[in-house]
Amino acid sequence: MRILQFAAAAVVILCAVAAQAADGLVQVRSPHSTADTGSRLVAAIQDRGLKLFARIDHAAGATTVGRTLRPTEVFIFGNPQVGTPLLECEQTSGIDLPLKALVWQDEKGQVWLGYNDPVWIAARHGASTCAVVPILAKALAGLAVAATTP
Repeated sequence: MRILQFAAAAVVILCAVAAQAADGLVQVRSPHSTADTGSRLVAAIQDRGLKLFARIDHAAGATTVGRTLRPTEVFIFGNPQVGTPLLECEQTSGIDLPLKALVWQDEKGQVWLGYNDPVWIAARHGASTCAVVPILAKALAGLAVAATTP
């Protein structure tokens, strides 16, 4: 039963990827709080042997200047074994690496997980035919499923 739930969630995420990635930003709804979505994302990153380079809490930063911001965190992560081939295809892709994900709460209280579509990143840098792009896309979609599945 758990496998069927995961498969159904993967289909939903992949449909969301296709529907939301036209501007380069994939946005996936999360049924979890921002804290839980972030924790689930970190666990998925670590479970897959990726390195979490940084976790940036924009809301905490806003408080240091007397401002208020809904929960908004950026997660920067990657693996040179997967990222380096994209850099070899086109070095300017390094501006978009390591990979990033954003977890935020919108004005209606809905939590989202977003990331730059690797297909969009590759097209931006003239590396659309780079063999690693589908691998990156699949990996990010898998992380999104892990972080947002009920």
